[in-house]
Amino acid sequence: MPTDRAEPGFDDYVDQLNAHYDAATASEGEALLARLQVAFRAAGRDLDRLSLDDVAGIDQLHLGGRSASRALAILGELRAGERVLDVGCGTGGASRLLAAEFGCDVVGVDITPAFIEVASWLSAATGLAERTRFLCADAANVPLSESVDVVWCQHALMNMPHVPRVLAEWQRLLAPRGRVLLHELVAGENTEPLALPVPWARSQATSHLRSREQLERAMALAGFEPLAVEDITDTALAWRQEHSRRESRPAETAQKAVAPPGPTSLFGSDFVLMGRNLRDNLGAGKVRVLSGVWRCVRR
Repeated sequence: MPTDRAEPGFDDYVDQLNAHYDAATASEGEALLARLQVAFRAAGRDLDRLSLDDVAGIDQLHLGGRSASRALAILGELRAGERVLDVGCGTGGASRLLAAEFGCDVVGVDITPAFIEVASWLSAATGLAERTRFLCADAANVPLSESVDVVWCQHALMNMPHVPRVLAEWQRLLAPRGRVLLHELVAGENTEPLALPVPWARSQATSHLRSREQLERAMALAGFEPLAVEDITDTALAWRQEHSRRESRPAETAQKAVAPPGPTSLFGSDFVLMGRNLRDNLGAGKVRVLSGVWRCVRR
């Protein structure tokens, strides 16, 4: 997510992100929401009554899926009743998980309109509309006046070219001593070019990986104190390797015709290649994965 809409090139950058994250719409000629509803109906699901298991294939698009979200929530000691801002919420999977399993009230924000439309429908269909709501907005300019207890962000900063502005917005929105729970991709020690495309970018134009040191410095300069930061690359790589194996099995590919929709419904047929490239980038040390908790110490 980029920054101020007045900045030159902002609209072009947003268009690039939307073209990436909603790529299948261009090739299919039908809006994402409509295509997903057709796919769920074809899989024999009631569009008004979906379970979190039904929608898992399209709502947890980050490494580690739901298990990574649960681990981050536990690391951050998330508590029932806390107000959470889910930055880069995508189709709202983490928002719904935090509401359903941890008792939080969640506002999700994403810059891709199709994701927000789908997120709102999925929350209604899974019975979680009262505890989750979604806004289409830039992460550096969130239309909220009330404060939140927690900022939650999974695999989103690598799409944001001006992270200090985003962190300043987190400072504005967080209650005193509020927390940031972050699950993020960072640049590895291997500085060779990434194998592309990857799930967050088809070209370098929308990929803004920072090293762990750069990210931690930006957090410190923005007034966030680290409470716990873990490198979980090995776990993430093992998860991606297993999913790449599943995606390459012809029998399982055939079964997907009657299963609920998965990531290819969003990204198109390129997703299998994206997953393999991410696996290879992780294995080659070009990308690493962090999970961490920071506390707001400057108001």
